[in-house]
Amino acid sequence: MIRGDGLKVMVAGGGIGGLTTALSLHAAGVEVEVIEGAGRLLPLGVGINLQPHAVRELTELGLGDALARIAVPAAEMAHFDRHGNLIWAEPRGTAAGYLWPQYSVHRGELQMLLAEAVRERLGSGALRLGTRVTGFEQHEDGVEVSLGGDAGVLRADVLVGADGLHSTVRALLHPDGPPLRWNGVRMWRGLTLADPFLTGATVAVAGSNAAAKFVAYPVSPVAGADGRVPVNWVAEAKVSDVGAAGEGLGTVPDWTRGGSLDDALPHFEGWVFPWLDVPALMASTETVLEYPMVDRDPLPSWTSGRVTLLGDAAHPMYPVGSNGGSQAIIDARVLAHELATTGDPGKALLSYESLRREATSSIVLACREMPADRLLQTVATRAPDGFTAIETVLSAEELAEITSAYTRTTGADTLTLNERRSWTPAR
Repeated sequence: MIRGDGLKVMVAGGGIGGLTTALSLHAAGVEVEVIEGAGRLLPLGVGINLQPHAVRELTELGLGDALARIAVPAAEMAHFDRHGNLIWAEPRGTAAGYLWPQYSVHRGELQMLLAEAVRERLGSGALRLGTRVTGFEQHEDGVEVSLGGDAGVLRADVLVGADGLHSTVRALLHPDGPPLRWNGVRMWRGLTLADPFLTGATVAVAGSNAAAKFVAYPVSPVAGADGRVPVNWVAEAKVSDVGAAGEGLGTVPDWTRGGSLDDALPHFEGWVFPWLDVPALMASTETVLEYPMVDRDPLPSWTSGRVTLLGDAAHPMYPVGSNGGSQAIIDARVLAHELATTGDPGKALLSYESLRREATSSIVLACREMPADRLLQTVATRAPDGFTAIETVLSAEELAEITSAYTRTTGADTLTLNERRSWTPAR
């Protein structure tokens, strides 16, 4: 039963989580407006992976065909040592028994797809660019939201803070909230054209971020005339042992900040595998981004009255297990379901929080432990010069632990996802 008709929701933030929230609320019959600080939405950034539980939600929003045109269904995730020797591989998405694929996709193209869908379905006025939420004042029957510049004040029944790592809404709800935590790892990221490698749809991981780790995967199903495809890469290196409260960061984390190959390449000198030349791939990249691996301690609450948080504003986490965008999409769908099916907005937000806060907090902490990386580092310690058979390095129980580690960080098993009821409210 739909009970959300007549509500107006304001979403702060036009990223993946905020746009998915808008589409989900609109599909449930709830009026929604998105406020985004950027003056233009551009296809910025590099690649991300979407887990099957997130792909299911986008498919139920009618975006399955459009997503398939821009994304690569990942066939497997494979871990290698720093010499390119295979440690462990596991099928992903439909190959692992899910009814939906795991997709590797360009983050900016995904955001553009979502923004276009918002404008088509909700109208161009539903996505207000160049405007930021600067404050809010709650009343018994709604929220007055202050906007920057000359935009004034708008009224809504609910305010959703989906405004990212440096969320204004979170800062207003938790002015003394947990600071950024940095684990001493810096990440350099890039996107370049390269020949397909391994299966052509492999998410490949080499090394471990106890020292240096490299991740690469294709992000577009469209190949050029020369057969090359866009490949996303992430180079991670442990550069500091300082890990708490953001100490040693030097700059405010910004995922659009440019980086230098001169800083990144020395960590991967000699990483030339039969299936991939890592330094050559990095050197062929025109634009490199740099970002510290940061998160925050889980918050004690997301909701106050008619205001709540979503995505990175609520639970920023390390990029382990392809969780960032995926968890934001799930947040959006659960929030829309609760607002559409619960008569009282405040109770709906608390119900949403009860369903999502503990679950995402567990993932934040599991990602921080990096259990798979510990085993990868064990391989480096036991076989620093490589190996011919992984069974001589790790036991069967240790190899099984890698699979278990990813299950703990993604938080979704095949049967549970395939059989779960839809979060699309019946109309």
